[in-house]
Amino acid sequence: MLVYNVTVNIDDNVHEEWLQWMKSNHIPEVMKCGLFESSKILKVLANDEGNTYSIQYRCESESRLKDYFDNHAPRLQAEHTEKYTDKFVAFRTILEELS
Repeated sequence: MLVYNVTVNIDDNVHEEWLQWMKSNHIPEVMKCGLFESSKILKVLANDEGNTYSIQYRCESESRLKDYFDNHAPRLQAEHTEKYTDKFVAFRTILEELS
């Protein structure tokens, strides 16, 4: 199993709005692609730099993840960037679940 992890640090002045939008809009839109088995959002506690979250999507194969990156990610990431321009920093990692 693969985990597509997006870590986001979001500005304090839009934090609550962003969190609600992620839960009610963005994450459901990612899941509608039908390529991930599950998702979860976690708050990073060991961070003194504001509000940081880890959004994790579980995927059963590299081909499904590639499909997401090729056909869905550009649009979804652009929507996020347009809505929260200059209000966040994000980085993405792909993890392999070992147990």
